[in-house]
Amino acid sequence: MKKGVLLNAEVSAVVSRLGHTDQIVICDAGLPIPAVTQRIDLALTQGVPTFLQVVGVVTQEMQVESAILAEEMVNQNPQLHQALLAQLIQLGQHQGNTISVSYISHQAFKAQTEHSRAVIRSGECSPYANVILCAGVTF
Repeated sequence: MKKGVLLNAEVSAVVSRLGHTDQIVICDAGLPIPAVTQRIDLALTQGVPTFLQVVGVVTQEMQVESAILAEEMVNQNPQLHQALLAQLIQLGQHQGNTISVSYISHQAFKAQTEHSRAVIRSGECSPYANVILCAGVTF
């Protein structure tokens, strides 16, 4: 049995195949997922699992170099935005690097998901609860 925190076989496989600058998306229950991108659906019901829970578990296995957020998240979901930034700062400290965060429009964010290795869908039902995580290297 796998010893690490991440037990989901599909998510674990995607993370293990990431190379430097590859991207994965962790999203809320409503983000449209392109047909060309692998969908990993973890949503069980509204709010389960939460967006931040999924981010927390995935980033325990993934080296993160940067993150991309929809600029609308800042005003439309400020509490979650602040919690995500805090989680990314803590992750950077644990990894020994600073995780850069950039913002794009929600329309551009949706278009960018087509270039991601996978989209991991949470049960989150709050606006703009989405992040694109860009893989770093451990050396």
